[in-house]
Amino acid sequence: MNSCILMARIVQAPERRMTPDGNAVLSSMLVEFTGGRETDPPHRLKAVGWGNLAEDIHQNYQVGDWVILQGSLRMNTIDRPEGFKEKRAELNISRIYRQTPGMSFAANDAAPADYSRTDNVVPMESYNRAPTPEPVPAPTPPSSAPAPLSEDDLDNIPF
Repeated sequence: MNSCILMARIVQAPERRMTPDGNAVLSSMLVEFTGGRETDPPHRLKAVGWGNLAEDIHQNYQVGDWVILQGSLRMNTIDRPEGFKEKRAELNISRIYRQTPGMSFAANDAAPADYSRTDNVVPMESYNRAPTPEPVPAPTPPSSAPAPLSEDDLDNIPF
């Protein structure tokens, strides 16, 4: 399963593309996130939303916003004018969440210190889930073991 959750900052304004009849089809933006180590430079990735999500992204998000993106990664092959093919990763967004205002960020503005607070996030308890089945008691094994000894039985041991 190809699923990715990424916390990033928007570094290029969302660009909206429309169909000839005026419907928003695609909104793409460039996001930046920190590398795995402190010494790694920030990484940039193109993020794309489709349909109603594209319209929402275009209207409600701007450069500098910290967002949590949920979606799938895909690789695009691009023919370069120099005569070779280049592969670029792209995130196909399925959900986007704005970071809560007032969160503290690291000094280099790389990542929030508190990853648990986001706007528009539905609590896990509210998802429709199948009810948990009642536990079935384990069957009792047949009684082939001898009965426990009493105090009287212990007094009659001949040693």
